Amino acid sequence: MEKKQAEERIKRLKALVEKYRYAYNVQDKSLASDAVNDSLKHELQELEEQFPDLVTPDSPTQRVGGEPLKGFQEVRHFIPMLSLTDAFSLEDMRAWYERVAKVNPQVKHASFYAELKVDGLAVSLVYEKGIFVRAATRGNGTIGEDVTQNLKTIEAIPLKIQYRPHSALAKYEKQIYAALSKTIEIRGEVFMTKCSLERLNEKQAEKGGRPFANPRNVAAGSVRQLNSQITAARELDFFAYALPTELGFETHEQEHILCSALGVKVNGESALCHSLEEVSVFHALWEQKKEKLDFWFDGVVV
Repeated sequence: MEKKQAEERIKRLKALVEKYRYAYNVQDKSLASDAVNDSLKHELQELEEQFPDLVTPDSPTQRVGGEPLKGFQEVRHFIPMLSLTDAFSLEDMRAWYERVAKVNPQVKHASFYAELKVDGLAVSLVYEKGIFVRAATRGNGTIGEDVTQNLKTIEAIPLKIQYRPHSALAKYEKQIYAALSKTIEIRGEVFMTKCSLERLNEKQAEKGGRPFANPRNVAAGSVRQLNSQITAARELDFFAYALPTELGFETHEQEHILCSALGVKVNGESALCHSLEEVSVFHALWEQKKEKLDFWFDGVVV
């Protein structure tokens, strides 16, 4: 195959793999079997081995690195990754609400956005001109560890983002495209599903090892592996929950919509609530239904 033909075929293969990844991870649809997907990736890898100068950072073949790292570099967050304020009752929530309303009276006219607090590891993703260039752990909130190579192994995290127009964001499209031409940051949670933990523990038992009990510790330990091949074998997942890049948005819900429109997986079990009582109902509902989910959560973020 001539180089020009190979270049066109590589573009086509990358587009197909991304199409299937987006459908499966973001839209919860399966457009192709694992066998078909694997064959596309295999053909792509063979072409890139034949024409190594055509390899790009967003290629699916670049998800798993080669040599293990010697250690993790420190990363300073653009904006601090702050911790959450805990509330253990509706009364605690009302007290929080009143404190915020004193700072900004407009809060009295606002709604609430409630989402499940996934039991995993908080991370920050940075994209430059649409290409995934850096991932970092929360660390102390100001400085985290560079875990880019490990997070590349997670299929729910795209190596390249592109905006798919959404009617709810029409008035912000100019800002969105401007941000995508520069730098955009997405924050979310790396976690392990119940099914993945079960499979991992089966492998542990076969080796005579101790089973893992805490999904959060498994996710955190997997992200901090110096060998990305070990991370890839752990079948980690990801939900985006925030987009701190300033785009002029009026609600947190819009951040969720944009993350999904960019091809990043978000947790669909979220709700717009018009009162603290509705938030309380949302919390009670999911406490009852938590066993039906394939991931662990430890509360609701409002």
